[in-house]
Amino acid sequence: MRKLADGETTDDLFGFLTTGANREVGAIHPKAMPVILVQPEDMERWMTAPAAEALELQRPLPDGLLCRVQAGSG
Repeated sequence: MRKLADGETTDDLFGFLTTGANREVGAIHPKAMPVILVQPEDMERWMTAPAAEALELQRPLPDGLLCRVQAGSG
């Protein structure tokens, strides 16, 4: 937590955007999954487009692009 008395600070912050779950994630967590951008043009669009256009990227990955792995399998 930043206090006003701290004055101007430089902080590393992050956040993430969620969307409805696809089939693979929905089997584990049916409510939501993080938005995952995999195409370079989508990453550029997210960083530079007007908000309304960038938010069109708020969608789940198509089914079949993720797979479960066993914990500790490397």
